[in-house]
Amino acid sequence: MRLLAKAGAGLLSARARAVIPCLWRGKYFSSGKEPVENQPVTPILRHLMYKIKSTGPITVAEYMKEVLTNPAMGYYVYRDMLGEKGDFITSPEISQIFGELLGIWFISEWMATGKTAAFQLVELGPGRGTLAGDILRVFSQLGSVLKNCDISIHLVEVSQKLSEIQALTLTEEKVPLERSAGSPVYMKGVSKSGIPISWYRDLQDVPKGYSFYLAHEFFDVLPVHKFQKTPQGWREVFIDIDPQVSDKLRFVLAPCATPAEAFIQHDEKRDHVEVCPDAGVIIQELSQRIALTGGAALIADYGHDGTKTDTFRGFCGHKLHDVLIAPGTADLTADVDFSYLRRMAQEKVASLGPIKQQTFLKNMGIDVRLKVLLDKSDEPSLRQQLIQGYDMLMNPKKMGERFNFFALLPHQRLHGGSHQSNSRQSKKPSPTPVAGFSELVWQ
Repeated sequence: MRLLAKAGAGLLSARARAVIPCLWRGKYFSSGKEPVENQPVTPILRHLMYKIKSTGPITVAEYMKEVLTNPAMGYYVYRDMLGEKGDFITSPEISQIFGELLGIWFISEWMATGKTAAFQLVELGPGRGTLAGDILRVFSQLGSVLKNCDISIHLVEVSQKLSEIQALTLTEEKVPLERSAGSPVYMKGVSKSGIPISWYRDLQDVPKGYSFYLAHEFFDVLPVHKFQKTPQGWREVFIDIDPQVSDKLRFVLAPCATPAEAFIQHDEKRDHVEVCPDAGVIIQELSQRIALTGGAALIADYGHDGTKTDTFRGFCGHKLHDVLIAPGTADLTADVDFSYLRRMAQEKVASLGPIKQQTFLKNMGIDVRLKVLLDKSDEPSLRQQLIQGYDMLMNPKKMGERFNFFALLPHQRLHGGSHQSNSRQSKKPSPTPVAGFSELVWQ
């Protein structure tokens, strides 16, 4: 599991800040104390050093993008980083209950908004496909509720390795996959319950229509720009080659303002901020789609509501890892700023949250679901696994308070509406509460 590291970067002294370029120091950043022999020169490090020598220091956002998604060497492109043997474990890998409750959430919203004849489930960054698999199992178990609904699954995945794993997890082996490398839909298959599944590299390629969007631990790996407040104003943090140590990178401050500074709020009170333009673009796209065709987006991730500062960190083998050491061998992540996501929705849709995972899952009935599974299980090892999984998801010191849930919904879903009939105003029934953000109520 990517254990949340408390923001621990020390502040630059006024004298250090005035020196351009200057070394950015922090508890989880490169301190310059690591022995050079313990810092392997990875292919992506060689690529980045060549790039920096050719064009100058790069932003943290460009560094993250290259390290994680470089088509030839990126961390996410050709490896399976999930599970006990990987660098982190996600909630769906811990307990089936997590995905089942999310499946219930989508059905609850579908019912609350009138039971449309069809809907798309779109997952951004589906991991190994475990979460989608648990949701599909719920759809199958509640087939009598969904029997007249045409459902399709749409997965947005840039990793070739993970898309293959997802296909193994989700699709019926007897139905061969359709592959089309050059097409926006680069792979098609059919789930074990007969639901069509399509794979895309970009959300823009997913067909528009009434859809439920899911992003679990997706936004935290999108590239962030980092800024430090100095006596001269905001200065962006860049990554440069350390002139004193060969094959080593360091943080420096830009000597003047940079374009990404436009994303910082004018009344920003913090002295260090991280902004993610890519997240803003995706939220705007989701908001436009939901406002136009209906549905909802459910986002679950590490994050804060505009309060944290320095959260950029790396994970390798389930341990914190220096973000500048051996790039390409560790996951890089930064906490999601939910206040920024809310602003980027630009009031096109309504938002709920963020609320703690513990609260969301409790509202969704996790205690009842756990009891049902325990009552059905006679195997001690399975019962222990269920209890341990529950503890990992709900314990405030584990995932319970470290993950947050956030939702985007059409305004009318929360506020209802009214219409004119024979010159008399007829109010629509009050909308039902949104499950998870309040207690689940079946209609």
